[in-house]
Amino acid sequence: MSGRYASSPRLPLKTRLGLATFSFAASTARRSNFTINRNFMKIFDPKAPSSAKPINGVSSFDITIDPSNNLWFRLYIPTTTSSSSRYVEASLPVIVYFHGGGFCFLAANSKQFDHFCRRLAREVPAVVISVNYRLAPEYKYPCQFEDGFDALKFIDGMNFENFSAKVDLEWCFVAGDSAGGNIAHHVVLQAGEYRFSNMDVIGLITIQPFFGGEGRTESEIRLSGVPGLSIERSDWYWKAFLPEGADRNHPVVNVFGPNAVDISGVHFPATLVVIGGFDILQDWQMRYHEGLKKSGKEVYLVEYPNVIHGFYSVTELPESALLISEVRKFIRKQTSNS
Repeated sequence: MSGRYASSPRLPLKTRLGLATFSFAASTARRSNFTINRNFMKIFDPKAPSSAKPINGVSSFDITIDPSNNLWFRLYIPTTTSSSSRYVEASLPVIVYFHGGGFCFLAANSKQFDHFCRRLAREVPAVVISVNYRLAPEYKYPCQFEDGFDALKFIDGMNFENFSAKVDLEWCFVAGDSAGGNIAHHVVLQAGEYRFSNMDVIGLITIQPFFGGEGRTESEIRLSGVPGLSIERSDWYWKAFLPEGADRNHPVVNVFGPNAVDISGVHFPATLVVIGGFDILQDWQMRYHEGLKKSGKEVYLVEYPNVIHGFYSVTELPESALLISEVRKFIRKQTSNS
């Protein structure tokens, strides 16, 4: 796989500085006893408020699901689309989105995710629902998956007319980046065995999903010094997230590994898998794609050879816009088939 990639990623200086800053913050906030200095991390995780007044053609609202678990989501409703200045009139698909951050960092209202979800809402276009789930290590597995599925059940019963939005819940897509891609996969698995009243999950979008295993892959070794996600940080995240005594061959990590459950008989929607050439996780993501194919699932692979982990939030990179285009194409294909 390595022969198709450049020797190093080309990144704007601003992006390199931002990555170095976040890497410093995440390393400093993470303690050796697998706890996190949350107050310190707040300095490096600026938040964006919701805005009923449209920003770049998208309104947003924060909706509480369960205050006892701080479970809420940010609802993004496009008022105009990027391809036309006319107001959106047709029924729109729904994208239920789970943010990345190694299960341990960031939130639905972190600026980078707020900006990305606004882009999705405007440019697909779609109603986007970005879920704020509980974080490890304070809340270990399976809390994040429970929050994700509780969010789906809540959305199934929502009245979107209160927000002047025309939504078709039979066109529901579950999406996520990095750890959010892992959550999205497992939430979709659970959804395949549940009867919703109004919702039909017809697509899964995993953007550089966070999977792993006990063995080191070629990409983990070859790309260990590349900006973005490091092996050390990845291992720490899994240790903070998993139950006591579990290793990285736990089926939630190594989804097609030695302890995996056969999903060939489970209802599972069409899936888009996005991989980056400078992401240490690329080999695990490729195994995920191959595992879905072997299980008889409809799956599509998109590879960007010259991007790092988390490239989608860097608007200066052309692949960030290309990704939005691929998501739009995937959603249109699935809605036309349903």
